[in-house]
This record gives sequence, structure tokens and C-alpha cells, in this order.
Amino acid sequence: MDIVLEIADTLLLDRVYSFVAPASPSQYLYHNLKNVTTTTWSSIRETSTGAPQFSYVYEPASQYLSLPPTEWTYSSSLPRDNVYRQGISLFFIVWIFGLLLYFVFASLSYVFVFDKTTSQHPKYLKNQVRLEIAQAVQAIPVMAVLTAACMLAEVRGYSKMYDSLSEAPFSLYNIIQFPFFVLFTDFLIYWIHRGLHHPRVYKTLHKPHHKWIMPTPFASHAFHPVDGFAQSIPYHLFPFLFPLQKFAYIALFAFINFWTIFIHDGEYYANSPLINGAACHTMHHLYFNYNYGQFTTLWDRMGGSYRKPNEELFNRETKMGKAEWAKQTKEMEKIVQEVEGDDDRGYLADGTSTAKKVQ
Repeated sequence: MDIVLEIADTLLLDRVYSFVAPASPSQYLYHNLKNVTTTTWSSIRETSTGAPQFSYVYEPASQYLSLPPTEWTYSSSLPRDNVYRQGISLFFIVWIFGLLLYFVFASLSYVFVFDKTTSQHPKYLKNQVRLEIAQAVQAIPVMAVLTAACMLAEVRGYSKMYDSLSEAPFSLYNIIQFPFFVLFTDFLIYWIHRGLHHPRVYKTLHKPHHKWIMPTPFASHAFHPVDGFAQSIPYHLFPFLFPLQKFAYIALFAFINFWTIFIHDGEYYANSPLINGAACHTMHHLYFNYNYGQFTTLWDRMGGSYRKPNEELFNRETKMGKAEWAKQTKEMEKIVQEVEGDDDRGYLADGTSTAKKVQ
């Protein structure tokens, strides 16, 4: 994330911090007199005697992409490497870009991919999209705080991130780090997710996400914030245990968020025994105690929790047929009684039937 920070600092945040925490006049004067170039020094502090001194040397975050500092870089009393500034910056970057990614791509998925016929399912909730969005908007800033703390440790140099491809343990590692990352995180997420279904934690942490029996793409980030962060821990843990190239880290972070939307979009492209796609995840939302994996079905198969998606889901006529919905509803209601007790969700179908009775 040091690459993202450098870009954000150069394009925007240097100006923001110059306004919020401007440098002292002596810092400005000293910088101008010494004619410090923007490629050498980026902030100045004063000693106890009042004589200004340099405190931070600019170093590009990557040899592949760097933006030389501007005059604004020297205009704040908070240098770029100040731990508090970095923490605050990372929080707002994760929060704002998290919201942008969520609204842009979940909206695109909802408009162009999601089958709107799903709203007629007996277990679709009243005002479901609005409720999903409200829950996500409340959860994302809290998850951003916890995520920023992990990223701060990475930026401060505690991870095994590397920049140059030649710094990899061996040349082929630059390629295999991607499937290695997927397998490692998928394994840990499986156990974290399965643990969240334990009766002692399910109703407090994970039930808010299982409110959506027939989720839309907007349910992708609609978690209890501790639940959402818990399932992201493997992503943050990986670069502290294993080498990971900086741009690969950014690409994988984006991929994770796209995948989360993808498995909630209700379109069942992947009728695969290996890929944990939207069909497998629909089985999880419908029947709770199956398909805990994130990317693959491997750990579910080994852990005895794999449930093959119904064949009817891969044919549009049967997928949205009343017979399939009735079968899903009957089994789901039985499982809800076992897992949660009374079902306190407000279904759209219930409201419709009630209205008809009143008439």
C-alpha cells in the first residue's frame, strides 16, 4: 500500500495535510533558501534549538512507478512517513475506495447481471436492496479502521513485501504467488467462516450476513464489521508470512472484492466441482451449514461440508420455477429452525400475502 499512499499523497493528500497541519514559517524559509529539490527531501522539522533540520528522505515506493514530490510535499508539519498521518490516510483511502468499489461494481452487477426475477422468491426480503446497502455502509468504515491497521504495519516495513521481480525467492515465484495466495487464504477463510457458524458466535457476528437468504450483489459487503474483517484476516496475514510483490498485492486486493460481489450476483455460470461460484454460495445462504469456502470447494470437500448446487439452478426455467422455490423454502425453513430458532426476517412474500388477506 506504500505505492497507493505515494499516489494519493502526490495527487491530493499533500495539499490536504498542508492545509490541516501547515509547516512553520521557518520550515518554509529554510526550504526555499536551501533550494531543496523535490526528488531529495520532502519534509523539515526543527531541533530543540529552533534550527530546522531534515527528517524524511523521499524514496520512491516502487522502481516501476513513482511520482516525484511537489511543493506541497514540503508544506506540512506532518511528513509523509509520520505514523499517525499514514494511519489516517490509509483509513480514508480504504473507506472511500471501498465505498466507491462497492457502489460502482455492485450496481453494475445488479443492473446488468443480477436476475431481477429473484425478487419474487418467497425468501426475498422487503426493501432488501435498501437494507443490504444500509448494512454495508455502516460496516465498511469500521472494517476500514481494522484493515488500515494491518496495512499500516505493512507500510511501516513489517511485511515480506517486495518490489523488484528479481527480489522474489526464485523467478517462478512471481507467477505461483497468485495460486499460492488463493489456496492459502481459501484454507484459512474456510475455517474462520465455519467457526463463525458456531452457535456461540453465529447469532452475534454472522447472522447479519445470513439475513439475506436470496442475496443481491449489494449483500456482498453487508456484514457485521467484525465478521467482515475476520474473513479478511487471511488476506492481510499472507504478506507477513510469505513474500508478495507490491503490485500483486494491490491486484489481489481488488480481485478479492470483485469476487465477493461475483458470488452474490445470482448468476450461476460456474457449474464446476472445483470453483466455489455463485451457485455454491447460494447453497450456503439457503442452507447455512454448507460451502464455507471462498474460492474453491476443496476444503469443503475435505471437511465434509460440500453441497453440490441443485442442477435446476443452471437452467433458467427451472431456476426460477415455483417447484424449485418451494423445495428450497421447505428445506430452508427447517434449517432456520435448527440454527436460529424463530425466523425474524420480514419477507416480501409475507407482506404480499398479508395484504391480500386484509383485502
